[in-house]
Amino acid sequence: MSGAHGPIGGVRGPRVVSVNVGLPRAVPTDDGGEVLTAIWKEPVAGRVAVRRGNLDGDRQADLVHHGGADKAVYAYAQEDLAWWAGELGRAVPAGAFGENLTIAGLDVAGVVVGEVWSVGSARLQVAQPRIPCFKLGIRFADRSLPRRFAAAGRPGIYLRVLAEGELGAGDAIEVTPGAPQAVGVAALARAYHGRDAQLAAAVLRAPDLPAFWYDWARDRTAPRGRDRP
Repeated sequence: MSGAHGPIGGVRGPRVVSVNVGLPRAVPTDDGGEVLTAIWKEPVAGRVAVRRGNLDGDRQADLVHHGGADKAVYAYAQEDLAWWAGELGRAVPAGAFGENLTIAGLDVAGVVVGEVWSVGSARLQVAQPRIPCFKLGIRFADRSLPRRFAAAGRPGIYLRVLAEGELGAGDAIEVTPGAPQAVGVAALARAYHGRDAQLAAAVLRAPDLPAFWYDWARDRTAPRGRDRP
């Protein structure tokens, strides 16, 4: 479940490649309406302040489903962006998946809930995976993207802010491992999308998860009544 991880492929250690921010904007929908979204993020230069709810210059449009303490900062791996570029046959630049931090050199398959990242003068804690919504399809002008994103097993990482500070492109990511009974971010996403139901029981024993995941696990592990004849 939990385990230490570090640089991959012999490259230099985990690091921030790009810091990306964006504000809500109204974009058209297929039915002729419009929706407010902040999924468009652009790289910014220099040091960026990390606040409890987001980065300076960044906002979330739908505070019911996005943002909040357990979704304050979203990170996605440069290696996964490269994978998507091959999958989609198009360039996928930093910030394309709405991530605040484009990172590299980290074994994202080994990231577990509860581990702490020290980046610049800020301290961030891994909170949960991303569950895609329809706005991802709008961002890529491809309605199949949310389904494909869920199936790809590359959910990215939502982080909560333990200590405010500042960070910037090029900063190292120093990882403090999570608890031994912690659950992996990628495994949690697989469980949610229905491919690893047995993990639900382990979720109930795992620390540092948002309340939503414990509610989900209790529902998945609750005894089911037998169908009546």
